[in-house]
Amino acid sequence: MSGRTVSCAKYGEELPGLEAAPFEGELGQQIYENVSARAWSEWQDDLMIKVINEYRLNLADPEHYNVLLEQMRGFLNLGGADVLEVENAERGK
Repeated sequence: MSGRTVSCAKYGEELPGLEAAPFEGELGQQIYENVSARAWSEWQDDLMIKVINEYRLNLADPEHYNVLLEQMRGFLNLGGADVLEVENAERGK
């Protein structure tokens, strides 16, 4: 671990950052610079799957993929839409 920290947009405090951008492009760079490893892990390992399953998103459909990206931005406090209410938020815990 590099010891790199970021001012996390999700939690509003200095926290350990990601080792690398999670994907290429402007959004990946924005996440790398503004999102902690903890917040990214919470999105990637838990909420992303719940949003995909709850709303039956087909990520091959560009419209559905954009919904997922907007939900990600919202969850990470990067200016996206309000996060959808996941009906069974405690499922899988």
